[in-house]
Amino acid sequence: MKLRLRQGCAGWSFSLPILGRWDAESWGARPWDGTKEGGTGVELWAWLQADTEDEADLKWLTLTNALSGLFCASLNFIDETRTTRPVMSFQPEGDHGSSLDNLHLLHGVLPHEIVCTENLTPFLKLLPCKGKAGISSLLDGHKLFDASWQSMAIDVRPVCPEGQECVLQIEQTIDMVLDIERSKRPRGYTIPRPPPGHDLKCNATKPYHSGDTCFPSDFAEGQDWSIDQIFGKFLKGTCPLTDPDVPPVCIHVPERRDIFTTANAVELKNPDGLSRCYQVPSDEQFSMILPRMSRDGDNAKTIEDETVEPETPLLYAERSFTGHGQERGGVQFILTNPSPDTSVEFVYMESLPWFMRIYLHTLKARVEGQSGANDGIIEEIYYRPALDRARGTQLELRVRIPPASTVFLTYDFEKSILRYTEYPPDANRGFDVAASIITILPSTSLDAPPSRRKISNLRTTSLLLSLPTPDFSMPYNVIIFTSTAIALAFGGLYNILVRRFVGANEGPETAAGLKGLLAQLVKRLSTKFKGAKGKTE
Repeated sequence: MKLRLRQGCAGWSFSLPILGRWDAESWGARPWDGTKEGGTGVELWAWLQADTEDEADLKWLTLTNALSGLFCASLNFIDETRTTRPVMSFQPEGDHGSSLDNLHLLHGVLPHEIVCTENLTPFLKLLPCKGKAGISSLLDGHKLFDASWQSMAIDVRPVCPEGQECVLQIEQTIDMVLDIERSKRPRGYTIPRPPPGHDLKCNATKPYHSGDTCFPSDFAEGQDWSIDQIFGKFLKGTCPLTDPDVPPVCIHVPERRDIFTTANAVELKNPDGLSRCYQVPSDEQFSMILPRMSRDGDNAKTIEDETVEPETPLLYAERSFTGHGQERGGVQFILTNPSPDTSVEFVYMESLPWFMRIYLHTLKARVEGQSGANDGIIEEIYYRPALDRARGTQLELRVRIPPASTVFLTYDFEKSILRYTEYPPDANRGFDVAASIITILPSTSLDAPPSRRKISNLRTTSLLLSLPTPDFSMPYNVIIFTSTAIALAFGGLYNILVRRFVGANEGPETAAGLKGLLAQLVKRLSTKFKGAKGKTE
């Protein structure tokens, strides 16, 4: 990676824009504990080796421009107003030795960026087999970007094995949540139509279930699907450069779930009975079929035999705007700890645009069901105020939420007035505010489960901020009105200066217009004709 060496990077993480919204109540905890994903829009953070902050800023600028061209993304628009220096939110990954003293952490995000196939193509080109074999052979832009939720990320970190030379490790991750019904729809079936009444899957346990009343059951319950149905193609073997000890295909299903695979695939069951993996031949196509499970008969299966209960997230987070008007507003965070006996400690980071000026003295935290503010919830605050058109606002909070509690964090802010040249073409749509970053700290308790002993990340959704917007149609209205007035005035003035006005009875016969000219012409012709006749006689 010449890019890493040239820019003096000690590691960087790049996340392409996320599509969709993670449904934590239905899907449970995020994959990889949220460490392999970013927020809405493109996100980049890097550890740069530099002696001064100015040198780090210069390397950061070079890195963003290089990655922008490499991944066909707008990273070159991450300027100083969109760059922050987190203090408590991120930790360096990999082996850095004694070089931590000169490391500078910089973080930037473009919440308005969207993802498309132009980003997928360079992503696949970084893989050893270029998307021609293994799991990457299933990645198709039509299926990937039609998912209910998907994320793409690249992490680069140094790894120094003991007694060996340090190497650079690059990890590429794609996560997606697919709707089985929509994914099984043929590509040519562009217009979705509701299924007939006899094909509806109804929950017969509801008391109001009848012949003409149907409560839809879970879309995934009782579904049969296969890899070639979901992705439209078979998995093309395995990449020869992968680790043979790591199975390429794993699925989390109960042990009683029936699964059929293509020939020569070796099944490896996990001792916990909740997952199984498959070793795939390197030169053969692979598919996995999960048939429909029968709910009747001697071999009847239940929903517990079909799916694994999702893991409960460590924290639920929501963020929204409050207030009204174009001058001031507020932000409210709703943070819920679902654990009945363990508190959650995390770092909450906000990266706000400079035109969103917060009032720090209005920051309040309260527990649901308790009146007044609770000062023991926020343990530490780091605040870096914004400078107009120079840098944004950075706010980091160290928060602890008691067990089985819901905490409300609120603060007020003021909206700045922008210059008319600073508004985007779609100014009436609003301005995107980057997602908040929540870093859940590992528990220090010896009785904590494994999921609580490591760092987890969580991101809220982005917000759409409405600012006072001038009437951009006014210049066009003024131009049209002014042009019309000038045209009318110029026409009258030109007539006054050029035309000569005389009475109708004072002008020559030529003033009679075309009729007068014709009369003069006839008179002259008749005079010449009479003169010629007299000479002849």
